[in-house]
Amino acid sequence: MKIAMIGAGYVGLVSGVCFSDFGHEVVCVDNNPDKIARLARGEVPIYEPGLDVLLAKNVEAGRLSFTDDLLAAVRGAEAVFIAVGTPTRRGDGHADLSYVMAAAEAIAKAADGYLVVITKSTVPVGANRQVKEVITGANPALDFDVVSNPEFLREGAAIDDFMKPDRVIVGVETERAAAVMAEIYRPLYLRDFPIITTDLESAEMIKYAANAFLATKITFINEIAALCERAGADVKQVAKGMGLDGRIGNKFLHAGPGYGGSCFPKDTKALARIGQEHAAPLSIVEAVIRANEETKRRMIDKLQTLADGTFRDKTVAVLGVTFKPNTDDMRDAPALTIVPALVGGGAHVRVVDPQGRREGQALLPNVEWVEDPYQAAEGAELLVILTEWNEFRALDLRGLASRMAVPRMADLRNIYHPAQAREAGFTAYEGVGRL
Repeated sequence: MKIAMIGAGYVGLVSGVCFSDFGHEVVCVDNNPDKIARLARGEVPIYEPGLDVLLAKNVEAGRLSFTDDLLAAVRGAEAVFIAVGTPTRRGDGHADLSYVMAAAEAIAKAADGYLVVITKSTVPVGANRQVKEVITGANPALDFDVVSNPEFLREGAAIDDFMKPDRVIVGVETERAAAVMAEIYRPLYLRDFPIITTDLESAEMIKYAANAFLATKITFINEIAALCERAGADVKQVAKGMGLDGRIGNKFLHAGPGYGGSCFPKDTKALARIGQEHAAPLSIVEAVIRANEETKRRMIDKLQTLADGTFRDKTVAVLGVTFKPNTDDMRDAPALTIVPALVGGGAHVRVVDPQGRREGQALLPNVEWVEDPYQAAEGAELLVILTEWNEFRALDLRGLASRMAVPRMADLRNIYHPAQAREAGFTAYEGVGRL
């Protein structure tokens, strides 16, 4: 099929590349000419493992191309995906749909025959009907269908998630549109991956409900971790005992400094707002949002206690600032709360992150970026693990401790066992919810 992907950001680019690998002819459209030029040269503007190889393969095969000409991309396409940003709107926490509606209007004006307009962007309940109204208003004679097809891609594992999904959600209103979607996802149908067909509103709700539930699970174990610290329990053992219950499962039960990223903070706020607008307040989701912010603040208190009550004139080594490993994404990362608190408290902060420097240099001013943990630890009085990159999972702890002026570790991802750190020479160790 001929597919146009409007938006070459994270979701649009990964989806476009993967659809082309299915055998479809895909044109990715973006209004940023610099990004398009980079993609045309084979340069991937985001860090996602394996994406560069897959992109090059499908460009070479002639199935994947990039343009800033939306009109040319939409003309002749059988399906057009909207994969533009829906950032949190200032003031009310709702998703900003201005980019989605602008894309819908542009598609309507460019289309010259029947097509299916598919929303990949995360949008509130009812937004796809708004898309339908915008398209009809811009081109009343156009024959089209609107489909809701939310994404469930984990940064750092997005290609695997696309090619081997837990499920594909397709919200449709007509058999004609359902047939087009079946053809688009034919390789997944053939391999018996679950493809769930729903109405538009249910598809929209599934995306928000899933992300809010995962954010709730993370926040719950973080609050249990805080209680473990007071009660003398070990959250790692508690989480293991919980996770073996098949009704609960062990995923997303890892205590840490709070959730971040492009989805959970934005989507929980948007879902809470949707609940308020429909007079069905989501008190659990609202509490999760508040508790997550409190978790970040609690981490700052933990670090300050470990640093003898003050950060002033102390050298602090921070390992990892992206919101999770295997991505360069800094959006709403706990580091954006914790590192400024260190700097504001008078600390000299050295940062190491395999992919975080590109975004982090602008977002985290007044820190020193260094190449490896051992360089960062030289003469430091506190070592903080903020992101669980594989590069930080098998460090020479004795070597790190010997380089530090005062060997103290705050392991905010519970990578190391407290006894292991102390045996290596760390005089103080703090995890999250650990004994």
